[in-house]
Amino acid sequence: MPEPSTAIASPVPRRSSVSIIRASVLKFVGLLTGVFLLAGYLVLYLAHDLDRNEETESAFYTQKAVRALEKSIAATVKDYAFWGDAYKHLHTRIDTDWAYVRQNVGPTLYADFGFRGIFVVDAADHTAYSVVDGQLSSVDASTWLKHGLPDLLTQARAGAEAETPTTLFASIDGRPALVGAAAITPGTDPTVTPDDGPPSVLIFVDILGDDRLGTLGKDYGVDELRIATAAELNGPSVFVLGENGVAGSLHWNPPKPGERLLGLGLPLIGIAALLVCLMAWAILRRTTASARALDASYQSLQSSQSALAISEARFRDVVEASSDWIWEIDHAGRFTYLSERFESVTGLTRPEWLGAPMDQLLCTELGTVSQWLSIPNRRPDISVQCRYVDTQGQERITRLSARAMADQGFRGTATDVTEEVESRRRIEFLSQHDSLTGLPNRTRLREFLDGKLKTQPSAERPLVMLSLDLDRFKSVNDLLGHAAGDAVLNEISSRLANRVRHGDLVARIGGDEFVLILTDLKGQDEVEMLCQRLIESIESPIRIGEQEVFVGASIGIAMAPTDATEATELLRYADIALYEAKSGGRNTWRFYAGDMNSKIVERRRLESDLRFAIKHGELRLHFQPRFRIADGKMVGAEALVRWQHPERGLIPPDTFIPIAEETGLILALSNWVMETAFQYASSWPDQLFVSVNLSPSEFKRGSLVERVQRAVQQSRIEPGRVELEITENVMLDDAPGALEIMRTLKRLGIRIAMDDFGTGYSSLSYLRTFPFDGLKIDRSFLSRLTATEDDRPVIEAIVGLGHALSLTVTAEGIETPEHLELLRSVLCDEGQGYFLSRPLDMEGFSALIRVTETTGET
Repeated sequence: MPEPSTAIASPVPRRSSVSIIRASVLKFVGLLTGVFLLAGYLVLYLAHDLDRNEETESAFYTQKAVRALEKSIAATVKDYAFWGDAYKHLHTRIDTDWAYVRQNVGPTLYADFGFRGIFVVDAADHTAYSVVDGQLSSVDASTWLKHGLPDLLTQARAGAEAETPTTLFASIDGRPALVGAAAITPGTDPTVTPDDGPPSVLIFVDILGDDRLGTLGKDYGVDELRIATAAELNGPSVFVLGENGVAGSLHWNPPKPGERLLGLGLPLIGIAALLVCLMAWAILRRTTASARALDASYQSLQSSQSALAISEARFRDVVEASSDWIWEIDHAGRFTYLSERFESVTGLTRPEWLGAPMDQLLCTELGTVSQWLSIPNRRPDISVQCRYVDTQGQERITRLSARAMADQGFRGTATDVTEEVESRRRIEFLSQHDSLTGLPNRTRLREFLDGKLKTQPSAERPLVMLSLDLDRFKSVNDLLGHAAGDAVLNEISSRLANRVRHGDLVARIGGDEFVLILTDLKGQDEVEMLCQRLIESIESPIRIGEQEVFVGASIGIAMAPTDATEATELLRYADIALYEAKSGGRNTWRFYAGDMNSKIVERRRLESDLRFAIKHGELRLHFQPRFRIADGKMVGAEALVRWQHPERGLIPPDTFIPIAEETGLILALSNWVMETAFQYASSWPDQLFVSVNLSPSEFKRGSLVERVQRAVQQSRIEPGRVELEITENVMLDDAPGALEIMRTLKRLGIRIAMDDFGTGYSSLSYLRTFPFDGLKIDRSFLSRLTATEDDRPVIEAIVGLGHALSLTVTAEGIETPEHLELLRSVLCDEGQGYFLSRPLDMEGFSALIRVTETTGET
């Protein structure tokens, strides 16, 4: 280290430090003053611009909201006006029963859409049908609308040919109202022949109150959208309804971000300016005093330079080592220096430890610090981890680095690394354990399993693997949320851990999948007893808040060395056994058997063959005729898919449809069935319909409405000759979504029937709420009649219920003359079954059609 300089150069004449500092501070204050003035101006400009932009944006979204309202009522009146049934029942003749009682154009429009007035004006401009506030009325449309009716009728009839509705705003009793009108035409219904007279006009009236406007405004981000008062008409934020404001005006409260910005920004700028002035004054005082002290101490700099050189030599090595606290010891290993950071890091006092041996404070895992320091040829850049106990009694870890001094002592640094070491341990733990439950994860499972397999388990003392999957867990997440699901997983993890012996392993390898490795079970009986206890423990209720949750478990069992001796194979075999347990009804267990693997392979082969079959025409359609029970005439047929496998022969749907649903092939299969069935049925006589079964999964995905509409359009079959059969599972899974899809299908003219009625929950509310055209009595009711007559009243009740709801009732499984006679006695509408006709291929069904056309009956 170079020796410090012993001479100081003669001072150079210079300006006074006081004058330099004062000039600098004044320039700085002047610069900041300009900055604050500019900031104030920018805040004012920005506030004005923000308010102006918000006013423009609010007006835009208000206009957009009003246009959306007009489009909505136009689309709705179009759906009802351009409709063959409406033309027959509201133009050709006024059928109040069809319109109001059956709620085709009646109170549901008030309840669902909020239309206060519904009118039908005939060709002579007389009001032929009116519903006001959901109630059938005799009010004249011109009286209720007050004015504008002739122009409205003229515009509506002008759009009849192009099927274009018209809308206008009007004032009804001082309140703005949106009126939609359209000429009633047959639409695309080829069964209706229009007359030569002027068309009747269907009118929907939606009165816009403040509540409705407020909700509309919220949907488009417009605050407090309402009817403008007289005082608000000449101000900003006004939107005129109708021509020259005939229906009034709308007013809203646009956001005022500029006012908030001014209220916050200007005071802050003022406070900042005041603080800067105070700081400048304080700085000027302090710097002036410091400048005077600097001038006075300039001469003392030379004498302090020598002490600075000594201090530089002491701390140069410390700076290179980068430390938290600095230490020095003498040749006897006692502390001669401790930095101030020693107290803040360790909590110990420096005077207490100065002169104390370093080994009394610190120790390493391999011995004392003194032994480490005395290692021959020890590299100075290598550090060692030491432990000590702080004043709280907690063990801390520090990283010690040291360099030898010329006087045979040492100096160095000590860095506290307790948190770093704990974090590393935590990372190592998390790398092998599940973060939610704390159970070992898949990585730890493989290590544990490999270790156990190396001990070579025997047939007398096998290594047992249980692959466990929770049943009904998905419904907990769906209904109660993921927080409840996490609580259930933690409780199940605790129960599993409490049911195994010390030395065994419970691991979580997936969402609700667990694996147990057991070593002290002597045979299959003990394994089954443990599985029983595990399932009983899991099935015990779990309390989540105020609610009890119930889940179950399925278990697959594989053992080493009986089933496998490799970890990968053992895991796979346990999963195969678990799949068998789930297929066997859940809440049970299965031991792995050799034929299970072949079943999995067979199922995958069937899946692959099914993909090929759909693409390459191996599927076949059979049709089971449906007959009217009263006179025996055929009314339609149900399409049934069959698979003609080139090697396995005819495969029934019970075998391949579950595979299609699990693998996602159900959409392609259903598309093929609909397209083929509709195309074939389009050549039948007009009085025959075709019925197709739908899977519940098709309502959740696959754009069902678009697929049905495409199949109908491609086949050119009348929508009224298409019937779709669904089961109640559709309503159980997602009732609101299913209802919307079914209503859309009904608007297309498609018939909908509930299949297998009476076998599940079959709620009466489903039949009342959902737009069914018919229901099918499950075949199980007829099949049991030979053994008991208990089902006869049930069948009679179902038929009566269907007739009360204006539904066509169809019975399945008619296999004897007694079945047919029973159904005829209870006035069942239609039926199908082997007694009437077995399912026929296309050629057989075509022959049956020719026979029925010739004879007129079955």
